[in-house]
Amino acid sequence: MRILADMADVKELKKAFKNNEDIHSMTAGQVFNVPINKVSEDLRRKAKAINFGIIYGITQYGLAKQISVSNQEALDFINAYFKKFPEIKDYMNSTIKFCRSNGYVNNIFGRRIHLRGINDKNFSVRSFQERAAINAPIQGSAADIIRLAMIKLDQLIENDKKFKTKMLLQIHDELIFECLNADKDYVMQKIKDVMISVSSSDYHMFSIPLNVSINAGLNWGEAH
Repeated sequence: MRILADMADVKELKKAFKNNEDIHSMTAGQVFNVPINKVSEDLRRKAKAINFGIIYGITQYGLAKQISVSNQEALDFINAYFKKFPEIKDYMNSTIKFCRSNGYVNNIFGRRIHLRGINDKNFSVRSFQERAAINAPIQGSAADIIRLAMIKLDQLIENDKKFKTKMLLQIHDELIFECLNADKDYVMQKIKDVMISVSSSDYHMFSIPLNVSINAGLNWGEAH
């Protein structure tokens, strides 16, 4: 996530993550061959749909419907993406091949997701399972990472007597807390530090940092 000419593109993508740059604009520049300062909102929107769609195994038909273009245009966008980032295509192909042979895929912690239908004779069933095989390691890893953060935060709440805070809810990759208004700044910094720290553990190490955004409000809507 190659021919030699494309290596710079991967390095630039990692650099952009490390520098907290706009990944969707950068992807748009790479895929549509325009300078990043010339990327329009429309191109950024299309690049965002491709960035998120690819990891869900989106088809040209699904992408076409999502960004309101023809099927051929959507296919051209996907092909241009894979031309710029061929390692992503390699990941997809190798993951599907592994799953076909073993009946499961692993997330970064070694947790298995069984997908027995990946060799089904029915094309629709098989295609769905292939998309699941691509996406499951990513989503499964993200789910375990948020769990690691919750464990660490629970320990913080238990041990830090200044931390008069309750962890209320998990919503996908978000956590909701309740604290005293007077403690807000202290609590927000502590939570952010802990969540960033799960970029590594005894079982994994990311080459780029985890980006954590945090907001406060009197209710979830206001904080969001």
